[in-house]
Amino acid sequence: MERTTEFYVVKRGDNLTKIASMFHVTLDQILEWNPQIKDPDVIHPGQQIRVRPPDSGNEYEPFPGADFFQSSVTSPIIEAMGYRLIEEGCSAYAGGPDSQWSEADRKSYSKWQRKLGFEGHDADGTPGRKSWERLRVPAVYE
Repeated sequence: MERTTEFYVVKRGDNLTKIASMFHVTLDQILEWNPQIKDPDVIHPGQQIRVRPPDSGNEYEPFPGADFFQSSVTSPIIEAMGYRLIEEGCSAYAGGPDSQWSEADRKSYSKWQRKLGFEGHDADGTPGRKSWERLRVPAVYE
């Protein structure tokens, strides 16, 4: 059976060693798949941790779920998404994108959703599976 990328939402009392054990991977693997984690002793409830790598043949980031897109989230996936939005002519960035979800990301993504023909709540700037898959964000971890 082929593995797919998986994310885990940190709960109160979790630590990276415990999470690695739950998914039968090593702490080093968790750190490799999550370069946004600078200190392995500092994680927060609600934070999303990648616990499986992208499939080796997967050239695009899988949809990480709508809950991923919050101002508390910092990930290279968000920066990669921002550059794709710029390539699609949907930028609302004053400078360039970075790895923390921001209002500029939301506004840019809303432009993308409208470009695809979405309206109302479906164009609110929060990525959904359909629009995300059409954006084709390059896989961040190879």
